[in-house]
Amino acid sequence: MRHLRTTKTTTRLPARLPARLPARIPARATARIPAVGALLALLAGLLTVLGTAGTAHAAPLFKAPFPCGQKWTYSHHSAEVRQALDFVRSDGGATAGAPVLASASGTAYRYAQPSGAGNYIVVDHGGGWKTYYFHLAAYSVANGAAVSQGQQIGSTGSTGNSSGAHIHYEQLYNGVGRSIVINGVSLAPYPGSYGSKHLTSDNGCSGGGGGTYWVDTFANATGYAAANTNNPQGVLNAGTNYVYCKVWGQEIRDASGNYNHWWLRTDLDTVYAGKNGYGAYVSAYYLSRWGNDEARDNNGTVIPNC
Repeated sequence: MRHLRTTKTTTRLPARLPARLPARIPARATARIPAVGALLALLAGLLTVLGTAGTAHAAPLFKAPFPCGQKWTYSHHSAEVRQALDFVRSDGGATAGAPVLASASGTAYRYAQPSGAGNYIVVDHGGGWKTYYFHLAAYSVANGAAVSQGQQIGSTGSTGNSSGAHIHYEQLYNGVGRSIVINGVSLAPYPGSYGSKHLTSDNGCSGGGGGTYWVDTFANATGYAAANTNNPQGVLNAGTNYVYCKVWGQEIRDASGNYNHWWLRTDLDTVYAGKNGYGAYVSAYYLSRWGNDEARDNNGTVIPNC
C-alpha cells in the first residue's frame, strides 16, 4: 500500500507586530484640548453676558407722573441728586394736591425722610429699573402694592426738604440715575428754571385701565374730601368723566329709593376757594348706568377699590 506524504505548511509571523496606533497622544495635541475647551467656555460666557445685558437694558415705556391732559413745566438745579427733574403745573391748575401717577407698572414701596425726600414712593419696575417720587403730601397705595401705569400713588406736596409743592421725579437703572425719558423721548438737556420747557401728559388717557376708568354722570355732582358729605371740595360736571377707584361710604339715596354706598375718587371740574379738587370723592349714585350699590365704568368693568 502506498503511503501519501503530507506536506505541512507553516506560516511564519514576524517577530514583532507593527504599531498601528501611537502608544500615547502627542504632548502638543494634549495641550490643545484644554485650550480649546477654555476658549469655548469663554465665548459661551461672553454670549451669556451680552444676552443678559441686552435684556436688562430694555426700559419700560415711561409716561409722565401726572394725569392725562395736564401740562407741567420742569427744571433741574445744580444741587439736585442724580438726574432728577422737578415738575410744577403750568396749565393754570393747582400743583399742591395734584395726583401723582405711576410712570409704569410695578411694585410700590413707601418711605419717609423728614430731612430730605419727605414722604416718597419708589416703584420697582423689574429688570433693574425704578422710579422715585419725592415730597408727597400723602400716599395713595399700600406699601408693597402692585400698581399699574397711570394709577395714582400719591398726592403732590412739599414734605421734607422742599420750598414748595412739586413732583421730584427720577428714573434709575441698577441704582444709577438716568436722563428722564418719557414716551421714548429724552427730556435732556434739562432747563435750569421753570417756564422754558413743558410736558403734557398722556398717562391714563386710554380709560378703562391704566389707573383711570371712564364713566357717564347724569347731573353735576358735589365732590367731597372723603366718602361722606362732611367736607365739600367742588363740583364734577355732568357728562363723561374719569375716576380712579372706589370706596364704601355714606349712603346717598333719593326720594324714589335709588341709592349707592360707593364713592368714586376723581378730579373735580370746579374747586371751591381754599379747597382741593384733586382726589376728591363723588357718589356713584350719579352714574348714568347700572343700579343700586354698583360702581362700574362705561364698559361694565367693576371699578377697583382704592
